[in-house]
Amino acid sequence: MANSFLELLQIRPYLVADGAMGTNLFSQGLMSGEAPELWNVDHPERVARVHRGFVEAGSDIVLTNSFGGTRQRLKLHNAQDRVIELNRAAARIARGVADAAGRKVIVGGSIGPTGELFQPLGALSHADAVAAFAEQAQGLAEGGVDVLWIETMSAREEVAAAAEAAAATGLPIVTTMSFDTNARTMMGVTPADFARFTHTLGTRPAAFGANCGVGPGELLDSVLLMAGAAAADDVIIAKGNCGVPQYMDGAIHYSGSPEQMATYARLALDAGARIIGGCCGSSYEHLAAIAGALKAHRKGEGPAIAEVERAFGPVWPTMKASSERGEPRRRSSRR
Repeated sequence: MANSFLELLQIRPYLVADGAMGTNLFSQGLMSGEAPELWNVDHPERVARVHRGFVEAGSDIVLTNSFGGTRQRLKLHNAQDRVIELNRAAARIARGVADAAGRKVIVGGSIGPTGELFQPLGALSHADAVAAFAEQAQGLAEGGVDVLWIETMSAREEVAAAAEAAAATGLPIVTTMSFDTNARTMMGVTPADFARFTHTLGTRPAAFGANCGVGPGELLDSVLLMAGAAAADDVIIAKGNCGVPQYMDGAIHYSGSPEQMATYARLALDAGARIIGGCCGSSYEHLAAIAGALKAHRKGEGPAIAEVERAFGPVWPTMKASSERGEPRRRSSRR
């Protein structure tokens, strides 16, 4: 059976992903410490409102409100026995909005990390992780997603477990990692490592990339490093935060303007990304700026890391220069 996500990748030079689900649910009354996934049943109209906002802003892809939808994460809210119910509801809400859009909109089933450490550092085994992700993937597939979207990962082991479980549904998969510690994930994976690692998975992802992390400059640097190690037919994802997160007045704030996110979007396309959106802090206005910038932009070469730093300031300021690391920071000519 044809898959809408794969079809769009074949015919479109780029796709616009959505922005921040959590940020926009907080603006509708979600409180710190609450499980957003419970709103798929308790307040489905509010979740749908977020999806509609991003579709109206120009997103081609909306991600379900299911980032913390594994039993490990839901156990924190005594909802570990509602995995199928909550994930299926998340998918159905997004599916309904996408189908009413009047154009082709893709639904990605968001699968975030379990929050557990894998053996031998922690107690989580590969088998238990696969079982947990399979349960979540089942609910998302039943709800009608087009692609399973494994995101914000930091460990190869967790990517491998989630990819194995998601692929068993027969749906395409994508995966992103979060590079937030001197161009590495929390578990030490570099962007170039990740690009190569995706080719070792039992099912090759339809796309891979970076999301969240620090700010748009660091996200672009991660994309450049991935592109330098990627194969010619790899599809790279860029889903950056709206500015650098700062803790102010008891809450996290993101300083990025729509104009800055438009600049980020143009540089991401030039760097080799074909799926571009926002992450934490990204509002409908920011997504509209991303979509508008991409529509008006003619894809160019590069950029060099110096161009990124001119736009967003020094990236990874505590790390040695890229020449000392020996990893390219300009998009490979193979792409």
